[in-house]
Amino acid sequence: MEHILSVEELGKIAKDASRKLAKLKTSDKNKILTEIKKSLLAEKDNIIKENEKDIKIGKENNMPEGLIDRLLLTEDRINSMAKAIDDVIDFKDPVGKVLSMEENSVGLLIGKKTVPMGVIAIIYESRPNVTLDAAILSLKASSAIILRGGKEAINSNIAICDAIRLGIKNAGFDENFVQIVKDTSRESSTKLMQLRGYIDLLIPRGSANLINSVVENAKVPVIETGVGNCHIYVENSFDTENALNIIENAKTQRIGVCNAMESLVLCDDLSDKFYDGLNKIIEKYNIAVYADEKAMEKIKNVKKATEEEYAMEFLDYAFSVKTVSNVDEAIEHISKYSTGHSESILTENYENAMKFLDEVDSACVYVNASTRFTDGGEFGKGAELGISTQKLHARGPVGLDELVSTKYIIFGHGEYRK
Repeated sequence: MEHILSVEELGKIAKDASRKLAKLKTSDKNKILTEIKKSLLAEKDNIIKENEKDIKIGKENNMPEGLIDRLLLTEDRINSMAKAIDDVIDFKDPVGKVLSMEENSVGLLIGKKTVPMGVIAIIYESRPNVTLDAAILSLKASSAIILRGGKEAINSNIAICDAIRLGIKNAGFDENFVQIVKDTSRESSTKLMQLRGYIDLLIPRGSANLINSVVENAKVPVIETGVGNCHIYVENSFDTENALNIIENAKTQRIGVCNAMESLVLCDDLSDKFYDGLNKIIEKYNIAVYADEKAMEKIKNVKKATEEEYAMEFLDYAFSVKTVSNVDEAIEHISKYSTGHSESILTENYENAMKFLDEVDSACVYVNASTRFTDGGEFGKGAELGISTQKLHARGPVGLDELVSTKYIIFGHGEYRK
């Protein structure tokens, strides 16, 4: 019978492995990533087979469609995951950059240099592609990683992690650079959050409940990734057809992702043509709409919105609607209910666009574009470990540059302090 390592055992192993990884050159790390790509593609059939087990269990447990989509792995999705490895290989190494170097008053040269974080842990739900994204980013950033996915994707996650570890081994290095927690109990998650002395950075990625649990219980440093109650505000100066295309994309392209539109804010002078087009989108996807009284007069399949719906990340074919008179009211509504993830204004009014950019306090604020672009790949960062909605250390897509720390390096000539 397989011995399942405890979280503390994984922490000790990761700490030892991190010291080895920190010594590797960029060429070594890229060799590892190349071998991981080979093993991922070689193990594609097995990964899909294990994923089918998770999908079957999810459907038996009535998992919502949006979460099933997050969980699903296909040949195309695995090929895209492999392509992400190429992107990370091509990116500059984030470790070893000298960010500054200045001489102080006594002649010391004082510089700041990027260094590995050490051991990164990630607690996540549903999305098995995160297993690969987190591992390859951590490896390129010279940090060991402990992966702790949810029980709903455990078979998929283990299969992907096995392929990653095989790739590392085939490259001639320590496969313990990447480890996975196979115990999916709540206790293992709590222990990982509190593994002081071993974990240098913890990233939660998933539901509001998961993120809140980590923030409240963690005893190690955390980057808080955000729930995505993303808003789109539409003004009548913007082209109606284009606005409807953006709304359809933001809401329906993938309903189970954090950058999907969940809240629609509409200026009260929008045309009947706009509402006709919006109703066609609602009917096409059978979208449930929760709206204020003004919008209820013009929108189909609608119910009266409550505070709960305005604050909700639906992850489903549903969204809320708020009618406003101007950009100030739109910003006020967004400020009240936003989770600080991504918001967009659709307008041809320059002053309103700039006001929206200046006053909306979210990680990503758009003018005339879909919120679906909030993604590490779309921002040129390759894969990502999540979208940070906090303001300290990292905000927005968490990519390679956010996964390193810094230290001061000081050059002297025999100086001593008087």
